Parts: sequence; structure tokens; C-alpha cells
Amino acid sequence: MGIQDLLVTPLYLLVFYLLAYLTRPYFTNSQTKRYFMPALTLKFIGAISLGLIYQFYYQGGDTFNYFHESFIINEAMDEGLVKWLKLIFLGGNNDPDLLQYTSRLYWYNAESEFMVSRIVALIGAFTFDTYSASALIFAILSFSGLWAMYHSFLKIYPHLSKEFAVAFFFIPSVFFWGSGVMKDTITLGCLGWLFFCFYNIGVIRKNLLVSFFIGVIVLFLLKEIRVFMLLAFMPPAALWVFVENNKNIENVTIRYLTIPIYLSIGGALAYYLVTNVSAGDARYDINNIGTYVKVNAEYLYAQSMYQGGSAYYLGELDGTLLGSLKLAPSAVWVSLFRPYLWEVNNPVMLLSALESLVVLLFTIRVILKEKHRIITQVISLNPLVSFCVIFSVLFAFAVGITSYNFGTLVRYKIPLMPMYFSALYIMLKTNKRKLQPRKLAA
Repeated sequence: MGIQDLLVTPLYLLVFYLLAYLTRPYFTNSQTKRYFMPALTLKFIGAISLGLIYQFYYQGGDTFNYFHESFIINEAMDEGLVKWLKLIFLGGNNDPDLLQYTSRLYWYNAESEFMVSRIVALIGAFTFDTYSASALIFAILSFSGLWAMYHSFLKIYPHLSKEFAVAFFFIPSVFFWGSGVMKDTITLGCLGWLFFCFYNIGVIRKNLLVSFFIGVIVLFLLKEIRVFMLLAFMPPAALWVFVENNKNIENVTIRYLTIPIYLSIGGALAYYLVTNVSAGDARYDINNIGTYVKVNAEYLYAQSMYQGGSAYYLGELDGTLLGSLKLAPSAVWVSLFRPYLWEVNNPVMLLSALESLVVLLFTIRVILKEKHRIITQVISLNPLVSFCVIFSVLFAFAVGITSYNFGTLVRYKIPLMPMYFSALYIMLKTNKRKLQPRKLAA
């Protein structure tokens, strides 16, 4: 970041606030209006702060690597729009005419990283290749997905507008790590839009064309950038949709008779989606995932130890899926409740440890206040809570077993935080006489 950021970014910030103010009536109601501008402001703060932290504390990092590669891609515009469009939408496709650009791109053969660089380049074409202005657009994209999911949750639990606002917008790690020029910002926004599409298409059957179009885009982006998020999302989402539809069957006998059918179809569909989404990806193919987990975890652990970083160790990995599953409880625990305060070795890690402590205390509070019996009732009787809990556990396992480094973990785990907090809030605010959510409405 430099002088250009100081000159250009304030103008974009003014325009974005003006647009937000003008469009707010179309995306809010009497409950949510008060949260719209503060939530957006926190996303902007997170986007700019992340850039400053990486520039002055870490002195470089992935966020600037994406921006550097986007600058190279946008150089192609000097030779005409066709070459630039090939790089943006086709990734160069090993075109010899683009060798002068692709040969300088470190991540050209790394599909997920290069996809992010292309997105940054596309945005940079409208921000004069200004880092901070591009970061603000990243923040808006992430905010839009979270806001869509937030409103979907409120259609089921309209009395939890404040609690869901906290879960989606006011958790520090979420608005910091999920707002800047990073993979995590894109995938967090995509997760929100994907939930919105599943809700509209599979549950309330409204806005089908728009939801289908958005769904195709976000599925493509998630598959290209962070496919394991789809692997964690698809099974509980399929289960959630089928259970919601089963609840709409008025005849009680038929409803109970169709449960095994719904579960079988949902399970088969989830398995099909998971295996086909990961097909062709050596990292997440169901037959190779154990090996990938072992190699990736050991590499990050060794790298962190060499650099004097914040590594953690869960146990020996043997390169098999079963071996990884044996460490699942430890992986879920580390994702949700660590680092501990006594594991802190730098200021950034201290903030993460404090947040993890809050998550642990909040979880204990819910368990003690609502009692085990009531919690299991809420989870079993409420498809949304079941979805949030299953997704959180699956995602916590996935990031916990592969990160082996708290610095990486704090970024990877942010998608589960809104879901997990939402589930806790629902359990905390739901009593014996109100186990069921509001009847779903359009």
C-alpha cells in the first residue's frame, strides 16, 4: 500500500457508503436496519486493517502476493482486451501468446491461488489496481453473502435478530480475517450465498431462477478455491432440506414412514455430491484424502517449528482416512477452543486465544443453563440447529486436522464461527415450551 491508496481509497469509500445508504431500505426491515451500516463498517475496517497488519507486522504475505499477480495479469490490457479476458476467464489456458505474463505468475499452476489472483485482477480493473480499494470490494462481497444468510436465518427465528447479528457480523476474527484480499473472504461470502440458495430452492421454493444462477457461481468458486468447504457443507445441507420438506407432510403416519426414505435419498445425494465435487482433485479425493492430510499437516507443523511459530500437535497421522478420524475429537476441540492463553507467543495470537476462551465459556454457559437433555431435544427437533452443529463439527475437524498451526487455523476456521454461535444462541434462547422454530415462510 502506498500514496495511491491514500488518494483513491477514500473516494471509493465515500461512494460505497452512499450506495449502502441508498440501497439499505431494499435489504433491511425494522429489525435489521440498525445492524446494516455498523456491520458493513466493521467489514471495511477489517479489510483495511488486514492489509496494514500484513504490511507492517508480517511485512508481506498472501494478500500482497495475490495483488502482485493481479497487477501482472492487468498488464495484458495494454496489448488489448482479448489477452486480458483470456487470463481472467480462461486462466491463460497455456496460451503461448500469454507466456510473457504467465511465466511471471508464481501461482499460475496452483489452481485455487491463481483463481483468487484472477478475481483480484478483475476487481483491480475497476479500482485502478489500488490495493485498499480492491480490499473494500472484497469486504462488500463477503458482507453480501453473510447478509443473505443472516436474513435467511431470521425467516426461521425472527426473534433472534440481535443474536444472529452478533454471530454473523461482530465476531472479531470473522470480520478481520474474512474481509480483506484473501481466499477466506471469498469463501465466507460464497458460504452465505450458498445457504441462501439452498434455503430458497430446497425449502421455501422462492426466487428459484436468481437462486439457481447465484448457486452455480458460488459452487464453481468454492470448488476452485476451497473444495473442502463444500465437503463439509453438502451432507448437512442435504439432510436439512430433506428434513424440512418431511416436516411439511401433514399426515403424521406418512411423515414418519417417509423419514427413512428421505434420509436414504439425502445420504445418497450427499455422498454423490461429495465424491463428485472432489473427483479429480488429488488433495480431497476420498481415496487420497488421508495421505493429503498427513503430508499437509506435517509440512505446516515443520514450517511453523522452523520459523518459531505457533504450531500444535494432535497425534501421529498414518496417512489413512481412519487414522485421521481417530484424531477427530482433538481436531474439533482445537478448532473451537484453542489456542489457550498460555500458548500465546505473539499479539495476534493473544486476540485469537481470548476469542477462543469466549467461545469455550459461552459453550459451557449453554450446557449448564439448558442442561444436556434440552440441548439434545433442540438439536434433534430443529433442522437448522442440526445443520449448524453438523457443519461446525465437520468443518472444525477438517481445518483442525490439516492446519497444525494456530496462525493458519484462525483464518481457516472463520466459516464455522457464525454457524456455531447461531446454534448456541438458538439453544440458549429456546426453552421447553418453544422447541420448534417459527413455521418457515417466504
